[in-house]
Amino acid sequence: MRRHHHRRRRFSSDSDIDFGEDEDDNEDDDEEEVEEGSAAVRRRRRMKCLSCKEEYGDRAAGTCRECYEEAGETEEELKREIDELKSKVNFLRLLSVGPGPVNCVTRPNTPCFTDVVLVASGSTDSADSSCNSPSIPAHRAILTSRSPVFRAMLENEMEESISGTIRISDVSYDALRAFVNYLYTAEACLDEQMACDLLILAEKYQVKHLKTYCEKYLMSRLNWENSLPYYAFAYQHGAKSLIDAALSLIMDNMDKLSKQEEYMELVEKDPRVVVEIYEAYLSKQVNTAASKDSITKV
Repeated sequence: MRRHHHRRRRFSSDSDIDFGEDEDDNEDDDEEEVEEGSAAVRRRRRMKCLSCKEEYGDRAAGTCRECYEEAGETEEELKREIDELKSKVNFLRLLSVGPGPVNCVTRPNTPCFTDVVLVASGSTDSADSSCNSPSIPAHRAILTSRSPVFRAMLENEMEESISGTIRISDVSYDALRAFVNYLYTAEACLDEQMACDLLILAEKYQVKHLKTYCEKYLMSRLNWENSLPYYAFAYQHGAKSLIDAALSLIMDNMDKLSKQEEYMELVEKDPRVVVEIYEAYLSKQVNTAASKDSITKV
């Protein structure tokens, strides 16, 4: 009986030890499963961008933040290009003056079937300034579709409508030829001087599409050195976008304004422009101070 009891106790003791080992094994297995699960979660979180193929840790599927932001910028650029193309198409569309389809003439400066010519007459001070300037052939349908000024000129009993010759003063032959070419194609090869010449013509003949085109070009060339002359030019010809861009640059450098050579010239020739600049600057200072006060009170 004692031996049997001893054996039973020994068996119980061994069983306890075996169960303890099993529990340790189970705990190790659980820890391994947890580690494997954590690794799987980390793998799920580490995703590859569809664009750049690099891994990223965000839960958002598809693209990483950098590629997403870049895609947004690209989308905005495409939208702007589409809007510009739509504007160009609308500009090149001919006005319908009666029933039926309108035949679109697309070749500028060709004498075939043209019914009007434009002549650069140069300075108005010279009586025979147009003698050496060749004429530029055009079509009434094109001119009246692009410019309300030409429309009023050619659709009424005016000298230009009767004679078929439109003389344009204070413009070079090259600028006038580029102007007429733009009326046909909505394109122009620009430098700073040509952009200014065409903007003047666009304002004179109310060709808004060309005026915007020239403003964008001049704004792309804007810097501190030319900001004051550009502002004066834009102010004179009502180029609103260029005015705002140049004025913003000037007000950011007001401490250097009076040191520019063009500043004294502008004070003598057109002091109104200088007054406008200082009034805009003072208005900005007042608004800035008012906004700071409101923030402080809050």
